[in-house]
Amino acid sequence: MAEEDLSPSVRAWEARGRRLRLPGAGREVFWMEAGDATAPPLLLLHGFPTASHDFHRVLPALEARHRVVMLDLLGFGLSDKPDDYSYSLLEQADVVEAVCEAAHLPDAHVLAHDMSTSVACELAARIERGRTAFRLRSLALMNGSVHIELSSLTISQRLLLTPLANVLLRLSRFATFALQMRRIFGRPDALPDEDLRDMWTLIRHCDGHLRLPAIMGYVAERTRFRERWIGALTRLQIPALVLWGRRDPVAVPAIAETLAAEIPGARLRWMEALGHYPQLEDPDLVAREILAFTAPA
Repeated sequence: MAEEDLSPSVRAWEARGRRLRLPGAGREVFWMEAGDATAPPLLLLHGFPTASHDFHRVLPALEARHRVVMLDLLGFGLSDKPDDYSYSLLEQADVVEAVCEAAHLPDAHVLAHDMSTSVACELAARIERGRTAFRLRSLALMNGSVHIELSSLTISQRLLLTPLANVLLRLSRFATFALQMRRIFGRPDALPDEDLRDMWTLIRHCDGHLRLPAIMGYVAERTRFRERWIGALTRLQIPALVLWGRRDPVAVPAIAETLAAEIPGARLRWMEALGHYPQLEDPDLVAREILAFTAPA
């Protein structure tokens, strides 16, 4: 998708960021930081199939109190979308570590949404094993199917796991995408069309929609690495928040309840009227919850 197809909102977002060339094959990721460089650091990790732009409505409140760092994982948003890449969540965790190193971010509070809840679990597992220099100050998990056995995948997600995926993606249209997305919000009218259009164009930017079947491999990884990732959560020794839109039909409430029960000392906070994208559906509420959670004791 051409640069001119990006909305003014997305182009302004891009202008605030920078690109990092990763070691090895030289792929590049988009990342950005905002807020006072001396404020407590907050790392935002986006979900599937969208990008860091998901946080654009909540960012003004967060950057007023934090140094905020965020990125588009490989295959997403404004980052490179290679067709010869595995898109393993293990490699996505490598990408996060590379950005943190480039940002001189040795530790941070972390808010992870959707797919990136498992990326955050991988970071926790590496910390536990002494295999990363990065450290978590706290961890907030928001509407992600960490317990994949409890989740309820959408029809489109299920189709991405079939041989028909590439054909269907080439035939996909914005109207169908918008209809599917509205089904996972707390209210169908929770987001304006402009936000949905930004999601759509960022997914399709540089043919990113054709990478979605490969990226969907993360669903199987949640089963394969269950003991590694869930195990790390059960041994967390940092403040933890399970922040959940209760009306999410994908990452259902049972997942939040399970996480809150198995993470030592975790707080469970329900956002009663919200669905799968709380940071867009009610950014003020999400900001209040995160800022209260990360505030100094």
